[in-house]
Amino acid sequence: MSEAPPPAGAFEAGPLLLGVRHHGPGSARAVRAALDAAAPAVVLIEGPPEADALVPLAADPGLRPPVALLAHAVDEPGRSAFWPMAEFSPEWVAIRWAVEHGVPARFIDLPASHSLAWQEDAGDSGLEEADSDPEEEAEHARVDPLAALAEAAGYDDPERWWEDAVEHRGPGLSEPFAPFAALEDAMGALRERYGDGGRPRDLVREAYMRLQIRAARKEFGDEVAVVCGAWHVPALRAKTTVTADRALLKGLPKLKTDLTWVPWTHRRLSRSSGYGAGIDSPGWYAHLFGAPDRPVERWLTKVAGLLREEDRIVSSAHVIEAVRLADTLAVMRGRPLAGLTETTDAVRAVLCEGSDVPLSLVYDRLVVGDVLGEVPESAPAVPLQRDLAREQRRLRLKPEALERELELDLRKDTDAARGVLLHRLRLLGVGWGEPARSRGSTGTFRETWRLRWEPELSVRIAEAGVWGTTVLGAATAKAEADAVGARALADVTALAEQCLLAGLPDALPVVMRVLADRAALDADVSHLAQALPALVRSLRYGDVRGTDTGALADVAAALAERVFIGLPPACTTLDTDAAQEMRGHIDAVHGAVGLLAETLTGHDGLRPRWRAVLGTLSRRETVPGLLRGRAVRLLLDDGELAAEDVARLMGLALSPGTPPGDAAAWVEGFVGGGGGGLLLVHDEQLLGLVDAWLTSVPADAFTDVLPLLRRTFSAYEPGVRRTLGELVRRGPGSGAGAVGHAATSSGFAPEPDAGRADAVLPVLRLLLGLTPERQPSMDDDLAGVGA
Repeated sequence: MSEAPPPAGAFEAGPLLLGVRHHGPGSARAVRAALDAAAPAVVLIEGPPEADALVPLAADPGLRPPVALLAHAVDEPGRSAFWPMAEFSPEWVAIRWAVEHGVPARFIDLPASHSLAWQEDAGDSGLEEADSDPEEEAEHARVDPLAALAEAAGYDDPERWWEDAVEHRGPGLSEPFAPFAALEDAMGALRERYGDGGRPRDLVREAYMRLQIRAARKEFGDEVAVVCGAWHVPALRAKTTVTADRALLKGLPKLKTDLTWVPWTHRRLSRSSGYGAGIDSPGWYAHLFGAPDRPVERWLTKVAGLLREEDRIVSSAHVIEAVRLADTLAVMRGRPLAGLTETTDAVRAVLCEGSDVPLSLVYDRLVVGDVLGEVPESAPAVPLQRDLAREQRRLRLKPEALERELELDLRKDTDAARGVLLHRLRLLGVGWGEPARSRGSTGTFRETWRLRWEPELSVRIAEAGVWGTTVLGAATAKAEADAVGARALADVTALAEQCLLAGLPDALPVVMRVLADRAALDADVSHLAQALPALVRSLRYGDVRGTDTGALADVAAALAERVFIGLPPACTTLDTDAAQEMRGHIDAVHGAVGLLAETLTGHDGLRPRWRAVLGTLSRRETVPGLLRGRAVRLLLDDGELAAEDVARLMGLALSPGTPPGDAAAWVEGFVGGGGGGLLLVHDEQLLGLVDAWLTSVPADAFTDVLPLLRRTFSAYEPGVRRTLGELVRRGPGSGAGAVGHAATSSGFAPEPDAGRADAVLPVLRLLLGLTPERQPSMDDDLAGVGA
């Protein structure tokens, strides 16, 4: 504690009430100056009293803001609230001052045990907008004190008024209490006009705070400093009786709560993140708080450094010119110092050359920012959180606020363990990592994740703590419970896949028992077809991870047999939407059967049986044209149908006796999807059949089939569509080099032009390193390229 006596007048009117704006760097500097000048015996801070035991952790160098107090109900962890604090938050400055000077610091807001039971957002109040209650807003006009003061001062932007009135004026070291006296007068005038300002629950909170202030004065005397939202100051100064205050608190609901420190981010401090008492520009405010002098020059230098990292040409001359422009804009707009608006305009005009594209990067990285706080191991935590922290250290997976991509090679032990941890967390609902498509190898030994740590994940971990004290134990228990409670067969098969990915061998027996029971009772072929691919993927994942998948293999083989039997009847007399859905199931089963035949030994008959099913579908008239065309295409891709047979089936499907709508559906099933366009490009006979049918469609029916055709051909790559157009425009057997070509009614491509092909031989020989002595023919060179 400071040995110097407090200045005269600091506590003459009672406790020193320091009304602040939460997350305001100007308020934070003013609080520090006022506490240095007053040297109180105790510091009272707006916040949940249950967090008093956590105050000493502020002295731990491992507790680095931004951080937040997290309160959650013990029996219902999802019911929670945060009290975020940044380095420039007045509450954090007050805590640090108390710790450094050996002065007690206590929280005096309504306890979290009441506020959570009351479903109140305990993080609101002060000069910010608070999260609103729809029922209250129907009866009360909610008042934003910041906007009201800005309007009274002639400003249309509350943030700009605050910067001019507080952030750019300095803390007033010669009169450290003057800013707070001015704010108290302003808040008093607002409360006289608006009453509780649409915040009736604040009356209860303020009654509790008054009781806590009285208790502190009895213990420490009059040298009490209170740091709270400026809106509350007139109410805390008001003369009320203890009886009246206690009457307001009578009958409040209550529940058991736990509190701890958790990491927070600058991004979550921004209003756009959903935190009602947030700020628009936490990165800018952190800069204002940390810059000892010349904040504009330092800010624009920081912006220039970011743009240079992104390979943009930014010189010192650009920075000097941007500073001059920002200062000029501030003078023209009558501002005491260039603020964020002026510096942003200068950055856009000078450093970004008028483009908003690099400016958006500046806003995201600097104005908002991705700073992530840290919490020491000594902070209280649920056992599951501690186990996760151990796993993160063991696997060198540090939580970061900035999104990053993580490539894993599952053949390496560390990478495999990282993937298992991320899958276990996803099963628990902790979405730290999201699977992404790999830009490199697509093999099953590769995994790609996008990692980003959000503060809300701390709540998810607390919620998941009901399942166990370790990540492995909790994920196992959660998987077993999900399997028993699953309604759809596909949900159980997806869960089996998750168990293999997450390395949960103890959960697999329960999941497999439920899976076998559901598969035996489910007679819906679409459900069975939807479940089979996940099972087959699970078998391959198990192979990569060395997991015993014998039980899965038996269930998958039995499931495939039931699909083979039930699919043909299930495909008859379907409407358009049902046929589209069934087409997806057929494609998925086709891929699954191929993988299953490769994976399982002793099941060589799966492929022939599936091909027989496709053959049945391709010939049955009661099956929709979409599915018949798809079956023919799959058989062609597998080499089970010759080109002549395919042409015959297509000719029958596109014959004049077939309704145009059915024919268009057959075409969509056959050439739709991946590779359909290239199939037509390289098989001129099939292209000729499609072209001949299309030109024969009657005008009155063309309008009906056009949407189907447009959907089919619009999915092709632009190059494929262009090539098809050129072939059709050229017509069968026409074009240069067609001499000697035995044109048919379906032939589009001419014979190769040998003269034009020979012209590239010198370049080919140079690229292939062939000696000049050897003069290969065109066929020789092309054969060499193919080899």
